[in-house]
Amino acid sequence: MTGILNGMRVVESSAFVAVPLAGMTLAQMGADVIRFDRLEGGLDAGRWPLAPSGQSLFWAGLNKGKRSIAVDLSRPEGRELVTRTIAAPGEDAGILLTNLRVRGWMDYETLRQQREDLIMVTLLGDRHGRPQVDYTVNPALGIPDITGPEGHDAPVANALPAWDLMAGHMCVSSVLAAERHRLRHGAGQEVALTLKDVAAATLGHLGMIGDAVLNETQRGKSGNALYGAYGQDFLCADGKRIMVIGLTGRQWSGLVKVTGTEHEMDALARRTRRDLSHEGTRWELRAEITEILRPWFAARPADVIGEIFEAAKLTWSQFRTVKEAVTEDPDLSPDNPVFTELAQAGLGQFPVPGHVAAFSEYARSAPQPAPLLGENTEEVLSCVTGLDDTEIAHLYDQGIVGGGRSAKLYTAA
Repeated sequence: MTGILNGMRVVESSAFVAVPLAGMTLAQMGADVIRFDRLEGGLDAGRWPLAPSGQSLFWAGLNKGKRSIAVDLSRPEGRELVTRTIAAPGEDAGILLTNLRVRGWMDYETLRQQREDLIMVTLLGDRHGRPQVDYTVNPALGIPDITGPEGHDAPVANALPAWDLMAGHMCVSSVLAAERHRLRHGAGQEVALTLKDVAAATLGHLGMIGDAVLNETQRGKSGNALYGAYGQDFLCADGKRIMVIGLTGRQWSGLVKVTGTEHEMDALARRTRRDLSHEGTRWELRAEITEILRPWFAARPADVIGEIFEAAKLTWSQFRTVKEAVTEDPDLSPDNPVFTELAQAGLGQFPVPGHVAAFSEYARSAPQPAPLLGENTEEVLSCVTGLDDTEIAHLYDQGIVGGGRSAKLYTAA
């Protein structure tokens, strides 16, 4: 695969979302990313959603474009192979990306003895060493308490693993920063970050920690409203639902103009003695504003509203299911150059995304499918680890490695 990171080699030991996403992102920018797994597959090899065949769409989605080796990690010979692969020579090699650190073997102090300029980026759960996932970090930091319908008593978790996704991309930036340091100074290093710190820092960046400390009133749930400005969902005449945003001055004035509610908004401003040109005021008066706008939406079908909003260049969207989105939205199809219609063994054919960034000096690369379990074991042991054919054959005979010609699909079984 061509790309801006051509020549870089990263070894990945991972499971779940953040680190597989990081490795996949590096691979889609051209890096040679080699993930190693147990002979029976990784911890998330069968994670939902699944294709009709039982193969994991989740795993295939997060491991596109990588190479795979399958190793019996319970045996010292298997662990030695992995160590040699991580520490294999090459100016742009010697990079390990993991969230599965193992003290006494796959840790920085031990691996650095095999390659002094090793770069190791490790994602941990929290700073105390406890395991965490997005669905435990979110409740701990209070996000479910401000998510959900206004007035709803129970916490509402989010289906999107936001902190995992952010942590994955922070792992990418950490790899690139450490590699830049090594190119300039010749020294490797360990980079450690935690999922909970990524989430906690983000709350700080967004002003949410300061808000909780300095203000007496606790932020509550606000449903689909846009916190701190105006944005709201509306039911249309055909039963479809529209989301419209009035965050900026242009968005707000455009919304008022196309709905013909100038007089009602002026009357609201006079009655409350408030200035609706301020986004904070629009937030505080959101209930009154919504009651003024609601009849306009209720009298028109979503398609008509969409045409009006498009002509006025407003910021809006229609609520869809994922099935509706992949059917109706061309941005999730090969009409969008990010996507390619890809047929994958055991999965089927559907649009698959490549890297979302377009680099002016490189042609956009089509996404490559995820490898089969151990699909690249032989070539990696030969070309990267430096073993000869006899040594490789012996490893297969001893059951220390798998894959190659015997590669199998990852399935939930």
